[in-house]
Amino acid sequence: MRNHQSSRRTKRAPKPLSAPVLEELALAYVARFATSAAKLERYLLRKLRERGWDSEDSENAPDVPALVARFVDKGYVDDAAYAKMRAGDLLRRGYGGNRVRQALGQAGIAENVRENVQPGEAVKRRAALHLASKRRFGPFGLEPLEQAKREKQIAAMLRAGHTFDHARAMIDAPDEDRAHEWVAEVEELDDDDFA
Repeated sequence: MRNHQSSRRTKRAPKPLSAPVLEELALAYVARFATSAAKLERYLLRKLRERGWDSEDSENAPDVPALVARFVDKGYVDDAAYAKMRAGDLLRRGYGGNRVRQALGQAGIAENVRENVQPGEAVKRRAALHLASKRRFGPFGLEPLEQAKREKQIAAMLRAGHTFDHARAMIDAPDEDRAHEWVAEVEELDDDDFA
């Protein structure tokens, strides 16, 4: 029988980063993940904290913002494209405009870019309908709503980033047909980027 203590390998400390390795990490990250410039910078700084910088080259500490700027210039990172993709993904999953704005802010997307990808009224309503349908809220539920359950469903929609008016309109719809009509009221009028 093998001794469990002797079979364990000792973990070696990872090698400190050098400029070429840091650039390889950045390239691998943008190749694998859609990202914003701020998220890439946070990732690289975290790797530097975890692994340190090559001691032989300690006087030439890495210029992470310059590396990120180079990746932006080359088109490897595009905050506007990332924002549009992320906003569309969240809206299709049923999250509201407030949650989209919050997620893009956390990703380091500039305010003007966030404003450019804010959804229109029809898209916001469609997201509210999707969430209510998916979670069986309001008219999509199996049983009539009691006051306490209604309040919890409205609170859940607010946490998902919907406005109070949208949450209330969806939860208080008398039936599924009326919920769909509420969305259709504005669909023809709204430019629909996130269908």
